[in-house]
Amino acid sequence: MSNKDTVFYRGRTAINMDFSADAVSSDGAVLLLEKLERKHRILHYFSQVIPDCRDPFRIVHPIDKLLKQRVFTMVQGYEDANDVQYLKNDPLLKDILEGGLASQPTMSRFENGFDKHSVFALCNAWVDRYVLTLAGREQLVIDIDGTDDPTHGEQQLSMFNGYYGQFMYNELFFHDGDTGQIILPVLRPGNSHSNKWYVAILKRILKKIRAAYPGLKIIVRADSGFSCPAFYQLADDFGLKFAVGIAANETLKKKTARAEKAVRHLFVSNNTKHQHFISYTYQAGTWHKPQQCYSKIESTGKGLNVRHIVSNMEEADARSIYFGFYVKRGEASENRIKEVKNMCFSDRLSDHGFWPNFFRLFLSSLSYEIFLLVKEAIKKTGFEAAKKWQVDTIRASLLKIGATIKTTKRKVYYRFSKAFVHQELFRQLVFQ
Repeated sequence: MSNKDTVFYRGRTAINMDFSADAVSSDGAVLLLEKLERKHRILHYFSQVIPDCRDPFRIVHPIDKLLKQRVFTMVQGYEDANDVQYLKNDPLLKDILEGGLASQPTMSRFENGFDKHSVFALCNAWVDRYVLTLAGREQLVIDIDGTDDPTHGEQQLSMFNGYYGQFMYNELFFHDGDTGQIILPVLRPGNSHSNKWYVAILKRILKKIRAAYPGLKIIVRADSGFSCPAFYQLADDFGLKFAVGIAANETLKKKTARAEKAVRHLFVSNNTKHQHFISYTYQAGTWHKPQQCYSKIESTGKGLNVRHIVSNMEEADARSIYFGFYVKRGEASENRIKEVKNMCFSDRLSDHGFWPNFFRLFLSSLSYEIFLLVKEAIKKTGFEAAKKWQVDTIRASLLKIGATIKTTKRKVYYRFSKAFVHQELFRQLVFQ
């Protein structure tokens, strides 16, 4: 090969390469992210809450810029602070951030500067901002669920959880069951039970909601890990409706024994699918009063499946409560947690301190909230297929766009790839 730029030959055609093209970014959609931020000012809101103890005469990168850099890069798929080493020459990010990117040590100091008081201030600000979005609503569904975050280092309060069989953090999420918004994300030590702290936190959330909207109907939905005496007392105190799972015990087994026997004989033995519901009142020894319970005895075609729930939604029957409301938490809560955890990187809590890792959970949740804004913008377009996209599909199909930038005295030109498939969708989103 006489030409050093020749990589290989395709027949008689030489395939050459060099690095002489214009500076091209693979993250052209930061333009859309900046447009959404200017419209909704979500990052600006939280940057006002974050304390800054640095010497003001030596500050190069203000808090709002650090927060914007961290969240925007996470939205674009860069999960760690040290990914800035790959982005420091990115022309589009440098333009959006109005200067050079903060270095990895600066971003690490930013994350590790959080203590208990600053995290609690963020928690209060998060709930306050959510309450502002409830204007005009007549009903609110609060989904409560948790997830495990396996740890692989010496993170503070990373502990062994016997249920999951691993060292981990225990993440807790309060979701809006209708909009998908995160009402509040909470990080807990790894050995926490599912219902640890949640009643006390829910009480604080309810006080803020009731103070602003006293007539709002609130329904709580959760699985059996969140069934506890304190919750049922709280539901009475605040006039909550609820549908909560309950784990099987000997008393519940006795109440469903007759129905189970009949379903086994008539349907399980024939490998036939069938669902049978029974309702009854039940009071555990620690509950302050009896509750209405429902059991689903189901022949799946391969065996017997029994589930129990507790609910005070008298206006609906057992089947409607279970299939019309309770099971919808799978899409409204569980799938949303998968997006936060697996697609917005809340499983990357690798700082040493517990409170910095709590803040990293906030960063992942903020990234998720940015994606919610993108989803809401997509719903206003005519692209039906895009309305079903999850976070990872939005990132791969819409946000990772090749683009260059040209700056003149009065204008900045963003030029996107001619080969981009979703040009019209992106155009509609940017100009909404």
